[in-house]
Amino acid sequence: MKSETEIVKSDIEIAQAARLLPIGEIAEKLGLREEDIIPYGRNKAKIDLAARNRHPKTAEAKLVLVTAMSPTPAGEGKSTVTVGLAQALNKVGKRAIAALREPSLGPNFGLKGGAAGGGYSQVVPMEDINLHFTGDFHAITTAHNLLAAVIDNHLYQGNALNLDPARVVWRRVLDMNDRALRQIVIGLGGRTNGVTRESGFDITVASEIMAILCLVEDLKELKEALGKILIGYTYDKQPIYVRDLHVEGAMAAVLKDAIHPNLVQTLENTPALIHGGPFANIAHGCNSLTATRMALTLGEYVVTEAGFGSDLGAEKFFDIKCRKGDLHPNAAVIVATVRALKYHGGVARRELGKENLDAIAHGFANLEHHVRIVERANVPFVIALNRFTSDTEAEIEFVQTLCKEHGFPVAVTNVWAEGGNGGVELARSVISTVENSNQTFHPIYELDGSIQDKIEAVCRDVYEADGVVFTDEAKRQMAECERNGWDELPVCMAKTQYSFSDNAKAIGDVKGFTITIREIRPSLGAGFLVCLTGDIMTMPGLPKEPTALKIDIHEDGSITGLF
Repeated sequence: MKSETEIVKSDIEIAQAARLLPIGEIAEKLGLREEDIIPYGRNKAKIDLAARNRHPKTAEAKLVLVTAMSPTPAGEGKSTVTVGLAQALNKVGKRAIAALREPSLGPNFGLKGGAAGGGYSQVVPMEDINLHFTGDFHAITTAHNLLAAVIDNHLYQGNALNLDPARVVWRRVLDMNDRALRQIVIGLGGRTNGVTRESGFDITVASEIMAILCLVEDLKELKEALGKILIGYTYDKQPIYVRDLHVEGAMAAVLKDAIHPNLVQTLENTPALIHGGPFANIAHGCNSLTATRMALTLGEYVVTEAGFGSDLGAEKFFDIKCRKGDLHPNAAVIVATVRALKYHGGVARRELGKENLDAIAHGFANLEHHVRIVERANVPFVIALNRFTSDTEAEIEFVQTLCKEHGFPVAVTNVWAEGGNGGVELARSVISTVENSNQTFHPIYELDGSIQDKIEAVCRDVYEADGVVFTDEAKRQMAECERNGWDELPVCMAKTQYSFSDNAKAIGDVKGFTITIREIRPSLGAGFLVCLTGDIMTMPGLPKEPTALKIDIHEDGSITGLF
């Protein structure tokens, strides 16, 4: 068996050494014709949405969601497992496709790095995917800031809509981590520079337009959704929408290419659709509905992922994306690692390389909680124990024993070091789970309750909180949403990814806590209400030593430092 220590190449070196097939050959694997794809060079293409109508979905298509236990600073490798599982399914005779989110430049240059998998389970061309790719994020940024410019121009040109500058809720975005832009004052320097008011920037992946692009299925629906965006309120507290400014057509025109899913491949030439990338904190954290539907049309097995742990990504996948797209996941894979179990068992990050069975036993409660979340949606699951070099055989065997004692199906994976071969056990377990299950998926909560009912359902049934506290501001906003008829929408909880609570430092399977809802933001175009808890940042900052300091490009055009 190949181990991590035997692989001296970095992720980018592995990716650069890969033998990529021309993108036309990848398209042919899926049964796509020349007119179905829009090439972006030799190794990337967009799939024309019209191709979906020429390739009706087959009854055999199975949807597998990859989620994980609560994230840790050590990293769990969820994207790597997603790619590795798709490769492994192909190795055991299934026509599999990976469907993933696009990486954001902010984390790429910040602390997290890219999101194209790792080791021998990557999507390629890795450099392109982690940088500008096909320009989707640039289009979203432009459409978002076009609207911001039109709003401020409307205020300057006489404000026919009676829009209150102090109640404009639409900010600007940038696909970069830049804490200095979180709160700003615009319109300084004299009357000709516009109306002076407070505003700010969010990161592009937090834009409502990103969420919209990932939940609509054609240009007509896109334009309608853009028109529903709430931009602010009049002086007498009446809502103003994008359609009142008549700019939705121009915004949709900017997004005309971005709406088409992107086709690339893995290191083993498995087809992969990478499209969209909404924040899993502030939005629903899943790749686009169009990409998932396209993949279900073209493949037998579609392996997709949702951001962070099951309390955020999977819950929103079930309650927002699946509800909107009438999707029915056939199985879930919950990624766990020995290191994460030890971390949630109280071991400091610097000590995670040391064998500690007691900490694993204590941290196992975190994994159990994530299993309960998936079970509440009535989705069968498999635990993917993602192996790392520091894991001892005793630790691996102990986790397997704990899973067996709890009745959890588990498969040890080594897809980072071995690619698809390292995920064959997991692939076979997933196939068996799918073929032998008669469970019927259902969302975790129903839409016919009040806003408070839906929030409390997520906090009670997903986070297992003892109660929910609403600030006066959240109560006011909830009443405002009800007055305006927005109470039938699903809720999108904005919470720390590190804990089931709203306290990032409360790790493990925290008990005896309440969730505080401090603000409710209507995302009417996307079709949900964002409920903010704790200190959620919509514009991250750079760390003391950002990854950008390690990235370089050489005279021959090769890039180093990306991971």
